Amino acid sequence: MANVSVAAEWQLLYNRYYRKPEIYQMRWKHVDLSRNKVACASFGGPIAVIRDDSKIVQLYAESALRKLRIFNSAGVLLSETVWKHPGGRLIGMSWSDDQTLISIVQDGTIYRYNIHAELIQPNVTMGKECFEQNVVECVFWGNGVVCLTEGGQLFCISDFKTMKPYKLADVPGLTEDDMLQPTCLAVREPQYTMSGNVEVLVAVGHEIYVVDEDEAQSIRFDEPSGEDSEMQNDDYGNLIGPVQKMIVSPNGKFLTLFTHDGRVVVVGMESKQIAIDYSCESALPPQQMAWCGMDSVLLYWDEDLMMVGPLGDPVHYFYDEPVILIPECDGVRILSNTSLEFLQRVPDSTESIFKIGSTSPAALLYDALDHFDRRSAKADENLRLIRSSLSEAVESCIDAAGHEFDVTRQRALLRAASYGQAFSSNFQRDRVQETCRTLRVLNAVRDPDIGIPLSIQQYKLLTPVVLISRLINAHSHLLALRISEYLGMNKEVVIMHWACAKITASASTPDAHLLEILLDKLQLCKGISYAAVATHADNCGRRKLAAMLVEHEPRSTKQVPLLLSIGEEDTALVKATESGDTDLVYLVIFHIWQKRPPLEFFAMIQGRVLARDLFVAYARCHKQEFLKDFFLSTGQIHEVAFLLWKESWDMGKNPMASKGSPLHGPRIKLMEKASNLFSQTKEHTFESKAAEEHAKLLRIQHELEASTKQAIFVDSSINDTIRTCIVLRNNRAAAKVKSEFKVSDKRWYWLKTFALATIKDWEALEKFSKEKRPPTGFRPFVEACIDADEKAEALKYIPKLSDLVERGEAYARIGMAKEAADAAAQANDGGELLERFRKTFSQNAIFDTLKMPFQGVS
Repeated sequence: MANVSVAAEWQLLYNRYYRKPEIYQMRWKHVDLSRNKVACASFGGPIAVIRDDSKIVQLYAESALRKLRIFNSAGVLLSETVWKHPGGRLIGMSWSDDQTLISIVQDGTIYRYNIHAELIQPNVTMGKECFEQNVVECVFWGNGVVCLTEGGQLFCISDFKTMKPYKLADVPGLTEDDMLQPTCLAVREPQYTMSGNVEVLVAVGHEIYVVDEDEAQSIRFDEPSGEDSEMQNDDYGNLIGPVQKMIVSPNGKFLTLFTHDGRVVVVGMESKQIAIDYSCESALPPQQMAWCGMDSVLLYWDEDLMMVGPLGDPVHYFYDEPVILIPECDGVRILSNTSLEFLQRVPDSTESIFKIGSTSPAALLYDALDHFDRRSAKADENLRLIRSSLSEAVESCIDAAGHEFDVTRQRALLRAASYGQAFSSNFQRDRVQETCRTLRVLNAVRDPDIGIPLSIQQYKLLTPVVLISRLINAHSHLLALRISEYLGMNKEVVIMHWACAKITASASTPDAHLLEILLDKLQLCKGISYAAVATHADNCGRRKLAAMLVEHEPRSTKQVPLLLSIGEEDTALVKATESGDTDLVYLVIFHIWQKRPPLEFFAMIQGRVLARDLFVAYARCHKQEFLKDFFLSTGQIHEVAFLLWKESWDMGKNPMASKGSPLHGPRIKLMEKASNLFSQTKEHTFESKAAEEHAKLLRIQHELEASTKQAIFVDSSINDTIRTCIVLRNNRAAAKVKSEFKVSDKRWYWLKTFALATIKDWEALEKFSKEKRPPTGFRPFVEACIDADEKAEALKYIPKLSDLVERGEAYARIGMAKEAADAAAQANDGGELLERFRKTFSQNAIFDTLKMPFQGVS
């Protein structure tokens, strides 16, 4: 009997059963769909209702101001707002995939609302042409819209996330002839087209055009077959004729047309073949058309809803009130003033169980449970009949339970599955548990207070993640949290959204009390981002609350930037330095640097060693002037002096610092400043003297370059300066440098000797050696002559060497072995030098000549 009562509600369309269970009795009051524009979201989403300003309606104890009201699918009011936008008449509205209400008015302006009837800024326009020509019709799809203007032009937004309108190609003849207007539009979504771009189907007269961004092409759906083509002439024409209404199937492969002569024609978009051709009783176009899954098409006139399938007679449903058809992936929701119904094809598993006279294994299993409950032996008989197909029967009962909206029937089917599972050894045991888990979630969201009547197929297509996202957007946080816990999903998104919503709604709650409430829930989820909640609190003007929240954020990388954004620079600097993350410390330093006066900035970083060192390291390379101010403010005068000294050296590397350059003057002044600063500290007396002498040397070198007109002095050492002066025969300048820098006589003799040897002025060298007894002896003269490869000149000074070892080595260096041996023999070094010479000269040809003298000496 139960099977009979269930199947009695079905309607047969050729060989397929359809059912239309009532999901909700609508809870709204005084809502007449015929007086309003209505937008219903897919997947059991919200319903937006606003009075239709294109109709003259009678007001019943209501304000003349139009209100946009948003209900859930059970008619429970979620939010409302007064509609007071300019731009002309409301042309159309629809819900996007992310449940944003898109409303388009006559001048092409787009107003967007969230589910709480809050306007989303900024408003967007379809463009100048739409503003000038006015929008007359718009067609929405999941995440886009196409608008038709009075001038016959088409404009499209293909993605509501980017909101970038663009113009489509012109339809031939439409823009030239003002009297020619499209009779209907349809959209083929981008994911179903070959090009990946949206295609708009436009019916104009006898033609149907496919329009994209580049071109508009006329298409034919009833071309003659190959064998009949020779019988057709060029005027074959479109047999379908003018089209009054059309819609594209959910998978984009079929197009349903309602023609001028009352025919319903379904054709393939690719094959161009007619799949359905049914003649209606009336040629009056239907108010609405919709696909019911992929199996049939619904057409609605006043009080008559007709369903047409591929074969057989149509099915009629009669209503005494207006209805709205809401297409879904597996059926159509039918919304009326008083109820919400779901028209769908009866699933195969349900049909096999409840079809009248069914003897399928699933039906027998369901019947066996009924006999078992009545303690009848017939239960055992049914089980024996289906023992070989018991797994199949259990699977059918589970699948049928998933497709049911009635909880009692779900329970009965699941009990039947569990009953059969007890006698089946090769069935997956977790299938019943998995279906029970899914049905618990679905039954929870189907509750009228939540009002999301998802079928199991819609739920799988939508995914639990998106469902939870929609629940939290509707502020059903408790249910979203329980579902997340039940399904083992991450609770962080739910709790964070709740916390942000709580802050927004608790404007009058004291910060301390609100913090306590928030922490009580935020602590339920480990690793949750307190910084994100604190950011929202700051955006809501609760800066103190934000500072209190961010104290609980364990991750410095999220904590520090937020502290900076809410003006807590001191705390941010402390947290950054404690973390040891140099990138974070630099972030805080640069932020404070820009926001605070210099002295205040210096005081903040002075007490933080890491921050101070990082700032100094950066400023040494990029901001030396600012670093000087820092050192001066902190009393580190010697550091300023070092910077001035370095700056002077950097000037010397400048290619502009050449002969006669004005940069030499600033360099000297910098050195003098550095010297003065060094002199103010007792610990840097050496640096002070060195800087002073460096400045003096630079001044002398600059004068030398000016007088000699040769840029060869600056930045050379004192030794090089003296040597260069002697080479240039400027002995007076060399003597001045010697005097100024108190160069010792020994160094002076070495420098002058080698300088005279460099210019090969042997006469001057000899004269210099006779001026007085050299304090260095004659070794510098010998070395200079030997280095210049002048043996004759060297022989003038070698005999004058008082040290016999040096004399012997000198003779050896110029190849005079006999003289070297004589000197070595006279040296009082225990024969060490003589032995070294023997080893040295034994490898040369001269060894034979030296053998006898060596032997004699030894």
